[in-house]
Amino acid sequence: MVEDLIKENVLDKGRLDTRKQILAAWGGWLLDGYSSIAYLVVIFILAASLFPSSLGAWALILTVGGTSFGAAARVVGSTVLGNYIGDKIGRKALLTWSIVGFSVFTASIGLVPSYESIGLFSPVLVYIFVIFAGVFAGAEYGGGASLAMESVPKEKRNTVGAFVQSGFGTGYFLVVLVALSLEHFFGRADYMAYGWRWVFIIALIPGLLTLLVRYISHESPVFEEMHRKNEVARTPARDMLKQRMFLPAILMMTGLLFINQATFSFYPVLTGYVGIIGNNYFYALLAINFISLIGVWTGGILFANDLRRRNVMMTLAAIFIVPSAIYVYLGYSTSFVQFTVVFSVQAFFEAMMFSLLPAFLSQNFSKRSRSTSVGVSYNSGAVVGGLALVILTLEAKVVDLKLAWSLDLYIAGIAMLVGLYLSVDRSNQKGDSINE
Repeated sequence: MVEDLIKENVLDKGRLDTRKQILAAWGGWLLDGYSSIAYLVVIFILAASLFPSSLGAWALILTVGGTSFGAAARVVGSTVLGNYIGDKIGRKALLTWSIVGFSVFTASIGLVPSYESIGLFSPVLVYIFVIFAGVFAGAEYGGGASLAMESVPKEKRNTVGAFVQSGFGTGYFLVVLVALSLEHFFGRADYMAYGWRWVFIIALIPGLLTLLVRYISHESPVFEEMHRKNEVARTPARDMLKQRMFLPAILMMTGLLFINQATFSFYPVLTGYVGIIGNNYFYALLAINFISLIGVWTGGILFANDLRRRNVMMTLAAIFIVPSAIYVYLGYSTSFVQFTVVFSVQAFFEAMMFSLLPAFLSQNFSKRSRSTSVGVSYNSGAVVGGLALVILTLEAKVVDLKLAWSLDLYIAGIAMLVGLYLSVDRSNQKGDSINE
């Protein structure tokens, strides 16, 4: 019955509805990429605005620490909003509420006065806005993955999942382009003084567009059928804890998100350490992220029909992890070309690891708690993963960063592989586990 509904959803007039559902998920991850990297693309300016200059390097460390608060808050958001909205009222309702809070609190960061104006209230306010943005952002992955994967047939989930996952990279690319454009518009001096604030405020635009798409989109056929049959769980969070996939998924995501934070999120900070500044700073980030988008799309295309998702992800993880030290030692360079080329290669293979993730997680959690389970397992990984930037900025201050960074990536990679090995994979079973 549900399989017929899903197939009907991509035929004739239902095809437009499916595209809206996919775009509704993709738009949320675009805003996630935009807001997460907005904080980092102006990190050195933000640190100077939030703390007194007398703190020196500690101002950067304390500013980077804000990302850890936001990461921890995501678990709260995915648990509470997923449990009470996503798995009870619907995926669409969850995503509608989450995008409003996410975009508003992200934009609010750009309005916080500097330390010179209000003292320590400045970093405190930023931390508060980052935390609340994190709560709403925490609902995005579980709700978006569930909506998209429950709206397309089994054979299309790898490709659609890769496209939806690319929303984060698209948001990353967009925010760097916005920052570059604002610097040209205001001029370097005015951009440093106040123009950077618009990087955050402009988040309202993709937020509003995504809200519109979500408003006109429909609920997933899987949830509609579950609601019609009165199969909605009374306590989705309790059902989540019974899932065999839950703990392995958290371990897998801890490793994967630590790697992601220690690479994509660390690149903007790293450019400051090696001295890549001015336009080269923006161009390096644009190039690296563009290559990463090609990587996630390539993964979706190459493995479009491969339902052995765990095996594929383990292979891609090994291909990425083994040469990690080579990337670090070659890429840590003052040469713009060398920095960009080496980390672009690293980004390509890392992005491929993410290409099957939405389909893999969605297929292996029950529909009764899917929004909560996918969101909590994904964002629980961000609790430790969110510490990667703090750890790396501290290591840069006290030890050989290249050695410590390499070891960090290998430890996280092993955690990811162990989590994948212990995971349940129902992707290749007869029938369609998305309906179970």
